Amino acid sequence: MGRGRQKAKQTKVARELKYASFEPNYEALQRELGSARHSDVATESRHESSYANYDDENDPYSDWSDER
Repeated sequence: MGRGRQKAKQTKVARELKYASFEPNYEALQRELGSARHSDVATESRHESSYANYDDENDPYSDWSDER
């Protein structure tokens, strides 16, 4: 496909998405957000524990920080 035909096709798809009205599936959204919360909580607790023993004095990038 040439660039003109490709751009026209993308424009057509973009218009369809912009002006189409979709009925949201709230049950699927709720399931997705519910499952995301559990994984986010597990990830956050893992990250917090890795930073708990972090020492600023041993920071290899402390020379590069902008201290004002």
